[in-house]
Amino acid sequence: MNKKLLSCMGAWALTTTVFAGTPQRFVVKGQLANIGDTLIVLRSAQPKLLRDTILVKKGKFEYTANIDKPKSVYFFTPATMRHQDHKRFTIVAVPGEEAQLKGDINMRYDITGSKFYQQYHQADLMMEAGQQKINALEKACDDRLSKGESRDAVAKDYDAQMPALEKEYHETVLNYIKAHPSEEASAAIIPELEDLDLMKAGVAALDSSVRDGRMKCYYQRFLDQAQKEKEEEVRAEKIQASGVEAKDFTLKDIDGKPFTLSSLRGKYVVIDFWGSWCYWCIKGMPEMRKYYAKYKDKLEIVGVDCQDTPEKWRAAVKKNGMTWKQVYCDKDSHLLEDYAISGFPTKILVDPQGKIVKTVVGEDPAFYELLDKTLE
Repeated sequence: MNKKLLSCMGAWALTTTVFAGTPQRFVVKGQLANIGDTLIVLRSAQPKLLRDTILVKKGKFEYTANIDKPKSVYFFTPATMRHQDHKRFTIVAVPGEEAQLKGDINMRYDITGSKFYQQYHQADLMMEAGQQKINALEKACDDRLSKGESRDAVAKDYDAQMPALEKEYHETVLNYIKAHPSEEASAAIIPELEDLDLMKAGVAALDSSVRDGRMKCYYQRFLDQAQKEKEEEVRAEKIQASGVEAKDFTLKDIDGKPFTLSSLRGKYVVIDFWGSWCYWCIKGMPEMRKYYAKYKDKLEIVGVDCQDTPEKWRAAVKKNGMTWKQVYCDKDSHLLEDYAISGFPTKILVDPQGKIVKTVVGEDPAFYELLDKTLE
């Protein structure tokens, strides 16, 4: 089973203008080793998110629902819901169809069943084979990290190799769709193409009966989301571009006092959008401490905590020794929208005149190279 479908969780919130049909029965029958004794099922039924619980006996389970259009249905063990495990899978649920799963949740499993899932099984095998090089690179990088190799060195190799492997994978998926234009499973794997233009090419390759059939409401959600993300990227490029004046803001600091960004004019400033829940944000704090100590006579850092409770924010600041200026971005603030923040951490270097020097998204060694280049 292609595990990459798990990245499609964001589809819950997507909407579509395609009309739904009459509800029909959808069934999943499974025989999965190491799955435990309970599964939590989540599926959208706009405007609500429905949650069901099903029992598993010796790896066997069955789930039935009446659905009016194809949609993603997500299965989790309770431990996975508590972030204590990683046992989960996703099914493209299609009205009137029956899916059958068999295998080991810890290793691999196959999906077959009625006509749609027989087609999907073949597409899934293609995607599984296509991801072998990607999986091998990820495993090699994990192994290097576990042996104590520098994260920066591993990340550099990963970034150098992954784009070509992803391009090869996307070409494999697109070629499969072109070779199977009359199969509904080809429409179901459109999201695997990820890039908006590639997804449009995949849709164009479908026979009209499939392109305009019942799977349209499924793939269209992902196209709409990709279009929205592309528009947001264009907006972010403009707002975060070098030379643009950093939008001023006032937020309360960790002592509850108002802090205004423009009060730091005359010094270089790093605006660091982070959260205690963000693994890479916390992972990068030792390097942030190092560079703050190195350049604190020339540089100020303003940590903008996002999507935390005040209690978790304060605890994380203390635990991670973040001695620079800290402010809290509450849910009523428009700051994330004003700066077009879409990923964490996002670090924005601002010059003494209040103009953006550069924006770096993610915990990237390039940010610290930028500081050295600018401040040494």
